[in-house]
Amino acid sequence: MSTLSPPFLLSSKRHDLLKAWIAAILWLIVIAIESTALASAENTSRILYPLLHYLFNMDWERFDHWHFYIRKTGHVVGYGMLCFLLFRAWRATWPKASVKWMARWAGLAVLGTAIVASLDEWHQSFIPTRTGTWRDVVLDTCAAIAAQILILIWWKAFSKGTTSVVQKPAA
Repeated sequence: MSTLSPPFLLSSKRHDLLKAWIAAILWLIVIAIESTALASAENTSRILYPLLHYLFNMDWERFDHWHFYIRKTGHVVGYGMLCFLLFRAWRATWPKASVKWMARWAGLAVLGTAIVASLDEWHQSFIPTRTGTWRDVVLDTCAAIAAQILILIWWKAFSKGTTSVVQKPAA
């Protein structure tokens, strides 16, 4: 009997790497779908208005105001999540044994999020029922930066002191 594992079995590190990138790619697919006319303000209002009207007896004028903020919250949550998933993927790609957060991983995640946000808004500028705006790119990038700050705060608050949260600069 051979002690070699079958070729389709991945090592633990490769398995973690694959899982991290698959999660990020699946989230990119969600963003791509949301970039289509399917998620235009007209279409989301068809779902949200009856729901909010039923739950809160909200009239159209009040709903229109809240609809804007609901959609922008979607940007913050969606792109914050993308940045988290990209951070996770880069961390799995270039792991450091005793480091939980590195500026390199965070920077690549924020840069990747900004690029996706730019491409998303550019794509939306070609769809008649959508609008592509630089303001949304700024909002999405700020959400990415906020996600990285939250990740850093999380690791600093909950690390046991046995591992480094941030890589220390070389002396």
